[in-house]
Amino acid sequence: MKEIKYSLSEISCASCADKIEQKIKKLNGVEEGYLNFVTKEIKVQVADSTDTARLFDTIKKIVKDEEGDVEVCELTPNVIYAIDGLDCANCAAKIEEKLNKTEGILGANIDFLAKKLTLQFKNSLDQKRIEEKVQKIIDKIEPGVTIAQSNVKNEDHVDEESSMTKDLIIFGIGILLFIGGLLIAEGTVFRYVLLILSYFIIGGEVVLKAVNNIYRGKVFDENFLMTIATMGAFAIGEHPEAVAVMIFYKVGEFFQDVAVNRSRRSIKKLMSIRPDVATIKKGNTSVEMRVEDVQTGEIMIIKPGERIPLDGEVLSGASTIDTKILTGESVPVNVTKGEMVLSGCININGLLTVKVTKLASESTVSKVLELVENATSKKAPTENFITKFARVYTPIVTSLAVLIAVIPPLVIQGATFEEWIYRALIFLVISCPCALVVSIPLGFFGGIGAASRNGILVKGGNYLEALNNIEIAVFDKTGTLTEGTFTVTEINTANGATQEELLEKAAYVESFSNHPIAVSVVNKYNKQIDQSLITDVEEISGHGVKATYQNDIIAIGNARLMKREGIEFKESVALGSIIYIAINGKYVGNIVVSDQIKKDSKAAIKMLKSLGIKKTVMLTGDKKLVADTVGKELDIDEIHSELLPEDKLNIVEELLLQKSSKGKLFFVGDGINDTPVLARADIGIAMGGLGADAAIDVADVVIMNDEPSKIGTAVFVAKRTRKIVWQNIYFALGVKFLFLALGAIGIATMWEAVIADVGVSLLAVLNAMRVLKYDYKNK
Repeated sequence: MKEIKYSLSEISCASCADKIEQKIKKLNGVEEGYLNFVTKEIKVQVADSTDTARLFDTIKKIVKDEEGDVEVCELTPNVIYAIDGLDCANCAAKIEEKLNKTEGILGANIDFLAKKLTLQFKNSLDQKRIEEKVQKIIDKIEPGVTIAQSNVKNEDHVDEESSMTKDLIIFGIGILLFIGGLLIAEGTVFRYVLLILSYFIIGGEVVLKAVNNIYRGKVFDENFLMTIATMGAFAIGEHPEAVAVMIFYKVGEFFQDVAVNRSRRSIKKLMSIRPDVATIKKGNTSVEMRVEDVQTGEIMIIKPGERIPLDGEVLSGASTIDTKILTGESVPVNVTKGEMVLSGCININGLLTVKVTKLASESTVSKVLELVENATSKKAPTENFITKFARVYTPIVTSLAVLIAVIPPLVIQGATFEEWIYRALIFLVISCPCALVVSIPLGFFGGIGAASRNGILVKGGNYLEALNNIEIAVFDKTGTLTEGTFTVTEINTANGATQEELLEKAAYVESFSNHPIAVSVVNKYNKQIDQSLITDVEEISGHGVKATYQNDIIAIGNARLMKREGIEFKESVALGSIIYIAINGKYVGNIVVSDQIKKDSKAAIKMLKSLGIKKTVMLTGDKKLVADTVGKELDIDEIHSELLPEDKLNIVEELLLQKSSKGKLFFVGDGINDTPVLARADIGIAMGGLGADAAIDVADVVIMNDEPSKIGTAVFVAKRTRKIVWQNIYFALGVKFLFLALGAIGIATMWEAVIADVGVSLLAVLNAMRVLKYDYKNK
């Protein structure tokens, strides 16, 4: 079997979508078909031998018959390539822009930090041809950079360290020649030769790249700027300064590479939670298998200290599970027979036998990694702004440098070309935008990583940045602000009955039902139930149940049942679902079953308000009295009750009109019926990594456990990320503009300019990493 996905350009009719889905399901070879009206995607599962080209044509015809000229496009899986030799963030942005305009490519994203290129092809059959085109585009922009398809994460840093050692040796030789040149008297040929040699040994690669780039019509990058600046210094006789500038530039590049590589390793460490093998029980023995080869239903053996390879149900054993990597919670969870365990978590102290319930591709850890890894493909507006800014900024500064070199000597009396060329060279040195281009995406990826470490999956930098502008927070009630599970909260007796007697008789009669309210009563009783003692069970639809237990006729149900049976009783005004009980026609009391407010819901609302949220809203299908009580307890600003799913969508539409032009609205939900509202909100937040898959697929942010307080943490991470990103922008631009001014008026030297440039880059990268390192639990 294989799964194929298709995207629809538009679909506006839910009824038509259902008709399309039903027709697709009936096609030959289609085992399963599903059309997601919200995401406008068709998923089909077909046999490996299916003619996919013919199937595609058939599906296009079905869509056309129902929806007219709606474009259908096959969604090929993203193909990931490892990038080798790409050291320029600005060049990465240019390559990405060019690839996104290339015919045959639906989407291209370069993750400069992870050295990864992700491509989605319009047609998988064209992949090989387009790969060749991609390499040609890369060769034109940045010669020497290569790509290779890679589905395995390479954690081996030997080649990287070996290359770095080689570069350091060459750099050291260049430094020695430079020092030797400085020790020789000025004006001698030997001094000049040593300085020239040291310059080309240290900066030869920079000069070569600049020449190649100029040959290809590509100027205004850092190689061009440094080459022109240092060659210019040689031309005006500043030989030692020219070499020193190149030395400082290379030192800065080295430290920046070290900082970026360290951040890469931090992020890779965050990602290293997917086990490669699982120990599978085969008869009386056990064998190690690749997790990709394990099928559902097979039995895993998980020893203490091991990471759980796949999702499953515990068959035997008891242990404590560390779920911190998925949920961000430091408190371990106890699991026993019958309970579910999630892949990626660590089995701390007991031997577990677990039946696999999900394949590797569908497991929780795979979902988490896919969400985090793909987050970089959705860039924040600030990232896009800086990329565009860098393309405009450098040519402008270079043009100004030319004007500074030429105009003052012509119009200012006593001014010399030598002096003003020197000032123009300082302009060129300081104008490199690398500090911004590298540190800003690093800051957003750090923010996404920090959120992930706290059990919050943000699907892109755009959503992380949008969380800064939230004005209206909208919550579903059940399962979001409340537990979503019913609990017996009151047992009220009447006419001489005891609480024990009431609970026992109610539990025996309710033991035949799977309704959540009935289950809560049985759980409260918490004793062995012998169902053979119950006879004459009669379910009365919409009312309740009658049965005989120990020769007593018991009626248990709602107020309508009591009235139907003609039993005198006092109607309760308690909050929750009321179960009335009568024995032999006599009312003996009631049991109140309620959905409990989560312990951190109140703190979550308070935190959001402290972070600047202007309005909090709760939507629920519950009765008005219950909704108002919960809302008042949590200090919710606006409460809407007794709603159908379509009513929730209509209210969200109205709320969207109330926010400012730059403001955002988020909706938090956990069920399948929440998916239309999650999709319509500016930001959809799905509660619970174990919630409905449809809700998680549509949501922009996923909270991996059921704690509402994590929503406040997500907003806090977003605000801290933006603060640090803008610190880098202000700091980098401030220092650059300062030195541009100092250079223009003749105060700053070229040495100072290059130190300022590389220093800004290094400090900006280190500052960006503060996002990931911050302790958000103890904020």
